Amino acid sequence: MEKKTLSRDGTRIAYERSGQGPAVILVSGAMSTGATVAPLAAELSGRCDVTVYDRRGRGASADTAPYAVEREIEDLAALVEAVGGEASVYGVSSGGALVLRAVASGLPVRRAAVYEVPYAMDDAAARAGAEYTERLTEALEQDRRGDAVELFLRLTGLGEEMIRGARQSSMWAGMESVAPSLAYDDAVMGDHRVPASDIASITVPLLSLAGDASDDRMRAAARAIAEAAPRGTHRTLEGQTHNVEPGVLAPVLAEFFAE
Repeated sequence: MEKKTLSRDGTRIAYERSGQGPAVILVSGAMSTGATVAPLAAELSGRCDVTVYDRRGRGASADTAPYAVEREIEDLAALVEAVGGEASVYGVSSGGALVLRAVASGLPVRRAAVYEVPYAMDDAAARAGAEYTERLTEALEQDRRGDAVELFLRLTGLGEEMIRGARQSSMWAGMESVAPSLAYDDAVMGDHRVPASDIASITVPLLSLAGDASDDRMRAAARAIAEAAPRGTHRTLEGQTHNVEPGVLAPVLAEFFAE
């Protein structure tokens, strides 16, 4: 990350900026850094002024204890100021949950878009989310970072054989290094249900996206988000899963942010 800005609590947030057009800030999800959304930024930079950043506690950004969701909202506010005081925001997965909470709290943005925020759409999924929160908290308190990563991978639906393979891969050390930030993403997810009352307070245009090859829960959550927002719209991307292809997503976002 080439540039840094200071959040309200003094935490240094690292970011990169490229392209020309309406300013857009991209927010990554769990177990990720700004590099994760860099391919999307590259696709968008022909039509937008795009900022990617490392969320606090990962990559080149610093961290300050104790964590609170409000601090991450302040990070976004600092980035909006750094790019000129006006921007739109996009968040993927739990990064989308952070976007929704930030905009609902009054973050000054023109437009907001989210892709497949993994909210629970029934009681069983909500209970699974609550169990994950409890077990994740315990693992991180005991500094069992590998166990925390395993819990997250199971939550995403990864099978045990694939998890064992991941443990043996060269990527595992990097995954363990950002494991503490899993608690941050869990916090922004709240009780894991769609925060309809918060979303109802969002007055800017909101685009909620999902892939038609994703599971029913992801697609239902995307619709529920759009329905809860006064100026919400929903769109399904053909042939896409949770790992959406930047080349498919970018034209949709560029069109939305240019309006």
